Amino acid sequence: MSPGGGRALGPLLLLLLLALPQCVGRWRAVVNRSIPDVCATCHIHATCHQIEGKSVCICNYGFVGNGRTHCQDKDECQIGASKICGNHTLCHNTHGSFYCVCLDGYRASNNNKTFIPNDGTNCTDIDECEESGLCGPNASCMNTEGSYKCYCNDGYKLENGEHSFHPDENIVSCKEIGCGSPPEMKHGYIVGNYSLLPGSAVHYECKEGFYSNEGKFSYCTANETWEPSTLSCKEEELLSNLSIFNETCVKWRRKTGRLGLQETYTFHLLGQRWDEKTFSEDVIFNITTSEDNPKVCLDLNPGSNYVVNITAISSRNTIVSVTVAVQTKVKEAFNNVLIFNDTCLKWQRTVRGTDVEDRYSFHVQGQRWYQKEFFHEMTFDLTTHKQAPEVCFDLQPGTNYSVNISMVALNFSLLVSMTTQITDPPFPDIEFVAVKGSAPLLRLRKAEDQNGPISLYQVIVLPLGLQSTFICDSFAAAAFFSNTTDVKGYVAAEFQAKDVADNMSIALGDRHYYGKFYNAPLKLGEEYCVFLRIISEWNKVRTQSCAVWAQIKNLSPTLQYMSAVGLGSVAAVCLILFLSFSVARAYLHSTVRFPPAAFACEAVHLSATMDVAQTGITSSFLETENVSRL
Repeated sequence: MSPGGGRALGPLLLLLLLALPQCVGRWRAVVNRSIPDVCATCHIHATCHQIEGKSVCICNYGFVGNGRTHCQDKDECQIGASKICGNHTLCHNTHGSFYCVCLDGYRASNNNKTFIPNDGTNCTDIDECEESGLCGPNASCMNTEGSYKCYCNDGYKLENGEHSFHPDENIVSCKEIGCGSPPEMKHGYIVGNYSLLPGSAVHYECKEGFYSNEGKFSYCTANETWEPSTLSCKEEELLSNLSIFNETCVKWRRKTGRLGLQETYTFHLLGQRWDEKTFSEDVIFNITTSEDNPKVCLDLNPGSNYVVNITAISSRNTIVSVTVAVQTKVKEAFNNVLIFNDTCLKWQRTVRGTDVEDRYSFHVQGQRWYQKEFFHEMTFDLTTHKQAPEVCFDLQPGTNYSVNISMVALNFSLLVSMTTQITDPPFPDIEFVAVKGSAPLLRLRKAEDQNGPISLYQVIVLPLGLQSTFICDSFAAAAFFSNTTDVKGYVAAEFQAKDVADNMSIALGDRHYYGKFYNAPLKLGEEYCVFLRIISEWNKVRTQSCAVWAQIKNLSPTLQYMSAVGLGSVAAVCLILFLSFSVARAYLHSTVRFPPAAFACEAVHLSATMDVAQTGITSSFLETENVSRL
C-alpha cells in the first residue's frame, strides 16, 4: 500500500471504532427482544426460582402443576386420614392446605379443636365418665375407647330390658326394682324398715292383745311380688265371762282358740275388814287346769272385802290379768251404786232416815296397765244426811280405779271399779323448722303417756296453703297413693309408740315405707307444711294432738336435674344448626365453602357456656354439653 493509501484508511478505521459500541448495543437489544422473561410467566400460585442460573416457575406448597400454565390444589387427604393425621382422626382438605380433627370421643393432645400433624399432636381417648351425672339418676358410667356406656345401679333396671344404654342414643331411665307396698296384716303391724328389693323380707308382729303361732315374715320374690304371709293374729285374751257365784266362788270361760290347752292361773287375794283396822289378808296360790269352763271357790273370811287378781299364764308365756271384787255378806247399809259423768258416784241409803247424818270414808286407788310405775291414791270422808248421796272424784284420765266406800258406823263397805276415759295426748314436743330449697331432717321426741296410752306417731305432709285450715282429726290416715293426696295431703310415716326411740331422726322423702305408709319424695317447686300427730287409743276412744313441725318453701331442683335440662336444650340447638348447615352446604357447594357443622355447633356451645356461667351452673354441666356436641 502506498503511503498515500495508508493515510486514507486512518480516518476510516477511526470512524469504525467509534461506531462499534453503538452497533453492539443495538445487536444486544435485538437479541434481548427475542428471549421471553420466564418469571413473568409464572402461575398465580407459583413462585419463580433460580436454578443453575436459570429461572424456573415452581407451584407453591399445597399445589401441583407445571408452574406456568396451571397450579391446582393438592388433596392431601386422599391418602387417608390415618396416614396423614394419625389414628382416630378426620382429614379436611382446604384450598392449598388441609387440617385434622379428632373423632367423637377423642381430643387433640394440644387441646385445640384442629391441628396439622407437624408437631407430634395426636388424638387421645376422652374419659366421659369424669363428668358426674352423665348417665342420669340411678345409673353409673363406664368409659370405653372413644365412647362410654351407662349401667343401672344395684336395685335398678332398664325399662327396655337392656343391660346398658347410651343417653345420646336411647331415651331410657333406670327403674327401681321392687315389689311395691307389702300386704297389710289384720291385727298386725310391720316392725322396722324394709326394702322393696327381691329377697328382702317384711317382719310382722301382732298388736297388743293378739298372738300368732305362724310365720311372721313376707318375702319379696324374684318376680317382684310379695309372697303371702302365713301370719294370722288371733285374740290373745285367755279368759272371759268372769263371774262370782255362791259369794266366794268365781268361774270363767276359756276362749275358743284355747280350748283343750293346759293353762296355769295365779290367784292373788287382798282382804280387809273396815271395822278392824289391824286385819289384812294377802294370799297367793296357783291352779293348773285344761277345763274349758274353770271355776274355783275361795276360802274367804266373812264380813270382809277382797280384791281378787287372776293371772293366766299360757304356754307362750303370755300373761293376762283380771281383777274382780269379792265381798262377803254383811248388813247392807246402801245399794244401787251408780257411776255417772265418768268420775262421779251416787247411791241409795237403805237403813237410816233422812234426819240422820252418815259418814262415809273413801279410799281410792288408781293404776294403769300401760304405765306400771303410775299409782294414784287418795282418801277422804263425806258426811251427809241425803237419801241419795253423790260424790265426784278428781281422777286422772285413762286409769282403772278401785273405790272402796265404807260406812264405819254400820261396819259396811263396798268396792266399786271405775275407769276414766283418755284425753288428748300431750302436745308434741318438737323443734319447729322453716327451710327454703330443700327437705329438712326432722327429730322426733318421745311423748309421755300422761293422759292415756300413746299408740301411734304420724308424720303428715300437706300443701302449705292448707296449714291454717288443717284440723288434727279432720281426715283418716291417707296414704300417698290415694286419690286425695294432692288436695288434702298424706301420711308420710307411721310409727308404733313402742318402736319410737327418743330423739330419733326422720328424713322426708327417703322413699321408705314406715308402717303401711310411703315416705314419698317431695315435688320440685312445691311448698309444704309438715305436722306431727300423736294418737292415743284405749277403751274404744281415740284422741290426738298435733303440732306444726316444719315449713318448706321454694323447693329447688337439684344440680343433677338442672344439668339434664341444660344438656337437652344445648343438644337440641346443635342438632338444628347441624341440619341447617348441611342443607346450605349441599346447595352452595360449587361456589361457596362453609365451615364444618362441628364449628357451627362449637359456636353455639360457646354461647351456651356464657349463658350457663351467668346463671351460676357449675362447669360439670358445661362439660356435659361438650360431650353431647361431639
